[in-house]
Amino acid sequence: MQPFYEQFCELLTTGVPFVCVTLVASMGSIPQQPGAKMLVTAQGLHVGTIGGGKIEFRALEEAKALLAEARNPVGQCIQFSEWNLNQDLSMSCGGSVKLVFEVINAQAWPIVVYGAGHIAQALIPILLTLDCQVTCIDTRADWLAMLPVSPRITLIQTGDMPATVANLPEEAFVLLMTMGHGSDRPVLLEILKTRQFPYLGVIGSRAKAARLKKDIAEAGLPATCQEAFFCPVGLDLGNNQPPEIAVSVAAQLLKERDRWRNSP
Repeated sequence: MQPFYEQFCELLTTGVPFVCVTLVASMGSIPQQPGAKMLVTAQGLHVGTIGGGKIEFRALEEAKALLAEARNPVGQCIQFSEWNLNQDLSMSCGGSVKLVFEVINAQAWPIVVYGAGHIAQALIPILLTLDCQVTCIDTRADWLAMLPVSPRITLIQTGDMPATVANLPEEAFVLLMTMGHGSDRPVLLEILKTRQFPYLGVIGSRAKAARLKKDIAEAGLPATCQEAFFCPVGLDLGNNQPPEIAVSVAAQLLKERDRWRNSP
C-alpha cells in the first residue's frame, strides 16, 4: 500500500481534486478483500484497485460524477453505496459490495488577491493554512517572489491587471490591495462592469471608499454597484499593523464564505 499512500499525500498536497474509493464490505465472489482502495481524479483511475471488471468500472463512473458534483459549494463530499452484483451490475455471480466514496480537494476555496504588498505578505501565509487555492496578481515580480512557495498558490505578474478579471473563477473571493487607489480603481470598475463574485473587498479607509463610490458613479454604473464591495475590509478588531489587519481580513473572508455557502 506504500505507493498508494504516497500518491494520496501528493494529490492532497498539490490540491488536485480526487476521490478515495474504499471497499468496506463484500459478500460472495469478489476479487478484492475489504479495505481495497483506489484513487480517482477527473482523468480516471490514478492508483489502486478495488478488483477491476464491472465493479471497478461502475465505481470509476460514480467517483467521477461525485467529483463533478462536489465542485458545487453544497455538493456531496462523501457517499456510501451498496450494490447487488446481479441486480445492479448484471453480473452472473451472486453477492454484494459496499463502497465508500470520499471526495477530497474538490471544494478548495478560490481566493484572488490583487497586490503582493505588506498586507498580502502577512495575509497569504494565513490563507495557505486553510483549504483554499490562492492566486496573487501584481505588476511587481520582486514582491511576488517574496510570497511563500506552495502548490496552493498561483503567482501572476502582469502589467494589465484588469485584463485578468475575465479569467477568474465564478466562486472566487476577490481582494484588491494593490499599491493604491490608482491601481485598485481600474480593477474594481472592470469587476463591477463584467463580473459578480461572492465576495469583493478593497483595502482602504472610509475616505477611500467614498472616493471609489464617486468613481463608480462617474463611470455610469448602477448605484447598486456602490454597495457591492467591502471597503474598508476586515472585521472591526485589532490595530493597523499588517499582521493584525491580515487576521481581521482572514476572519471576514471566513465569515462571508460560511454565509455564502449556507445561503439558500
